[in-house]
Amino acid sequence: MSNELYVPKGATADADHVLDIDPELAGWTHSSLRIVELEAGATHTFTTGDSEWIVLPLQGGCTVQVVDAVFQLLGRESVFAGVSDFAYVPRDTQAQITSGAGGRFALAGAKCERRLPARYGPAPEVPVEERGSGNCARRVRNFASADAFTCDKLIAVEVITPGGNWSSYPPHKHDEHRPGEESELEEIYYFEIDGPGGLGYQRVFPSREGGADLLAEVRTGDAVLVPDGWHGPSIAQPGHDMYYLNVMAGPGRTREWRICFHPDHVDSTGGYR
Repeated sequence: MSNELYVPKGATADADHVLDIDPELAGWTHSSLRIVELEAGATHTFTTGDSEWIVLPLQGGCTVQVVDAVFQLLGRESVFAGVSDFAYVPRDTQAQITSGAGGRFALAGAKCERRLPARYGPAPEVPVEERGSGNCARRVRNFASADAFTCDKLIAVEVITPGGNWSSYPPHKHDEHRPGEESELEEIYYFEIDGPGGLGYQRVFPSREGGADLLAEVRTGDAVLVPDGWHGPSIAQPGHDMYYLNVMAGPGRTREWRICFHPDHVDSTGGYR
């Protein structure tokens, strides 16, 4: 099972994408992630089908054009340089991404029901959260969290973990529908590591008999699938900051991120051990 959960760089590459994870490949029903690399002046055209998408620059800027709107994304030098602006592209349309100087762009997607309007997400409006403390400190960019940006099903955030730190900690899960306590969400982690030779580690372990179980060494361009189970920690090599993009969606009627912490890793007050 671990080989199915770890998606090394290049394993799903094709003529249009350096990474292409759809529900069929993942063995689930909602969450998708594509990474597109464009040469200077190049264009990528795609049809959204039954999914909503966010175009998020990882490196460089671009123009996103849909039938009734055009968005100029300034982007950024790298995922470690700060937050980026982004564009929301609805289901049942065609979109075109063009980059004058070239770059790398994430397409985070989720199968959905409602067709919402295409919209621009300004970088200054992205909520940035300092989460954890000490060697569990990390920075979360909630650009498309459930309470920051309206989507039908899609939830997406970015996390920067300083070198030597742990994030996605305490281990947590969101694989059951328990109203008010836990939401059922499929999740993709996409990683980039700052600096040559950098690496990290990602743990996923079962919350039920026969559930997801993985300990993977991850490098830039790798991805990890979390269909169920406890996930965390995500560990960054000392001296190399770690970035990951989380893409989540699920079958729940309400779009919400509710998690359950592993009881062995929290104290009686709900804090870290």
